[in-house]
Amino acid sequence: MKPIESHTAEAAQSQAALYGHAQEDAAVSAAAIPAEAAGLQEIDRLDAILTARFAKRMHTDTSLDRRDVSFQANKSKAVYRWYKYKEGFSASLVEYLLNRFAAKAANVLDPFAGSGTTLFAASRLGIASEGIELLPIGQEIIAIRKLVEKGISGDISAALTRWSEHQPWRETRQRVALPELPITRGAYPDDTKLQIESFLAASKMEPPEVSAVLRFALLCILESVSFTRKDGQYLRWDYRSNRRQGQNPFNKGEILPFHIAFRSKIHEMLADLSPGSAPCDLFQQPNSHGNITLHHGSCLGILPQLPAASYDSIITSPPYCNRYDYTRTYALELAILGIDEAGLSSLRQTMLTCTVENKLKSLLTINPDWKAAIRAADDQELLQAILAYLDLMKAQGSLNNNGIPRMVRGYFYETACVVFECARLLKSGGRFMMVNDNVRYAGASISVDLILSALAEGMGLRVLQIMVLPTGKGNSSQQMGEHGRDELRKCIYVWQKE
Repeated sequence: MKPIESHTAEAAQSQAALYGHAQEDAAVSAAAIPAEAAGLQEIDRLDAILTARFAKRMHTDTSLDRRDVSFQANKSKAVYRWYKYKEGFSASLVEYLLNRFAAKAANVLDPFAGSGTTLFAASRLGIASEGIELLPIGQEIIAIRKLVEKGISGDISAALTRWSEHQPWRETRQRVALPELPITRGAYPDDTKLQIESFLAASKMEPPEVSAVLRFALLCILESVSFTRKDGQYLRWDYRSNRRQGQNPFNKGEILPFHIAFRSKIHEMLADLSPGSAPCDLFQQPNSHGNITLHHGSCLGILPQLPAASYDSIITSPPYCNRYDYTRTYALELAILGIDEAGLSSLRQTMLTCTVENKLKSLLTINPDWKAAIRAADDQELLQAILAYLDLMKAQGSLNNNGIPRMVRGYFYETACVVFECARLLKSGGRFMMVNDNVRYAGASISVDLILSALAEGMGLRVLQIMVLPTGKGNSSQQMGEHGRDELRKCIYVWQKE
């Protein structure tokens, strides 16, 4: 079997035949219908077939809403609320899924651990949890959470109180140069930048655990004291920065002074660490917590190393096929954590393909055993019709970014390999639960839920349910203007190992 670059090229060559077959079936000549319209018709036809195939297993779950599958529901939960990890889902969702579909699970795996919500929510239920996370910011959040779960000593609490009240960074003449990346230069007001540099120097003088918690508190406030706001695909810059502004300058609102933002965060942390005063009962059943293990790196590299039939349950939410670049949106934090430009580029290329800058990975070089997963993606008709259509749109110059076909191809082939590995890792009868969004490009609605469920069925997983949220997701303003306001499904897939 050839690497994915060559293999998918062969698949792309066969897509012309797929289109020709569809047009013959419809008795429509190429002259009568433009290739673009014919491509969309074929996608709709194949989508309808898959929809009918899974219709009895798709239902709207009115007990869930978008807050459950986002960070919003964590904003009122102790410790979870410290760092706003926007791409994460809620602890309440994990609890709901485990109680409903894996009540007897002894362990759970999350291949895209993010800020660790699956790990800590499962641990609170007494379930051992294991995660994989590539981004250093996610690793840092989980490390501090694990420290907190063990219990913060009185010395650490006293140190945090002292830092909040006396601001020792203002008393030191030493500074640590602010770590920056090209995309973060000029991110802070001048006084804030100086205070961060003094803060970094002063915090290094504290005992290791105190220094680690202080650095984490700093990471939690970077966005609120900067000229930037996280906006999915990139950092959005306020008009008060020195960055060039377009026709509609962005105003992010109040930019907090450093000392005020830091003091507020420390007060929040101390409140959550005080039993009885936290917004949720953090310390109930302290002896029931399951063990938490985190692997640092890409799940594409780590999953094949884990032993087969080891997990009762998998709960995860991979990056969506939506062009969001986490290495950019979390660039301020990654810079503080010591990631340089080369490291940033390496992270971007190592993570699951979800941006237009991702290059196709040679999947069979990573793991020759993924031939079956790649073959399943090659044979998935709806996926191949979508890829052929996007290639056609690229050839016509109709895409706003020519990297979209490569991104969509990489996303599905890599995710197919992840599903293959997860099926291998689940015990018989184990449940795999995934949160994901459908997407749209160039007017083509891409049913990620149907395609991945079809691939899962070919890898020994039975589709139990595709739980559709009552409120879907709208498309972008550009897509809406050209193709109408069609709502996209946001779903939770529940698959079971045969």
